[in-house]
Amino acid sequence: MPKKTVFSIAILAFTMAASAAYAQYGMPPPTTAPATSGVTRTILQNIAFPGDGYATVQAYNVIAPGATVARHTHPGIEVGYVLEGEGDFTVQGEPTKHLKAGESFVNPNSVPHGAHNTSLDKPLKVLSVYVVDKSKPLATAAPQ
Repeated sequence: MPKKTVFSIAILAFTMAASAAYAQYGMPPPTTAPATSGVTRTILQNIAFPGDGYATVQAYNVIAPGATVARHTHPGIEVGYVLEGEGDFTVQGEPTKHLKAGESFVNPNSVPHGAHNTSLDKPLKVLSVYVVDKSKPLATAAPQ
């Protein structure tokens, strides 16, 4: 069987298994939802852990040139990696960090944080993985 056919069958099987998992755990399929004006968060995966109340969510975040992600919290931790661009990342109680492509960060459980794309002509692209309480919203606005 040609490699292309085997690969296509593997992708189809994975898609069917993922759809069954979403249905089994009552989780919505991946969607794209704006977090703040000029910011998009595309959920790539949302995997529940049966019985423990937590989920791992993988997201691709794009912050438009000059845009700011408003202060917010997550009901768990966020581990992020800057794919493209650069920006200022703030975490309450810590100094602002200017991060560029290839650098990573951690946002602690329930601690307000935000980000600002310092470029005026290039988007800031970040891959984030969240381990969060699946009974709560992924993000909640925090007071400025």
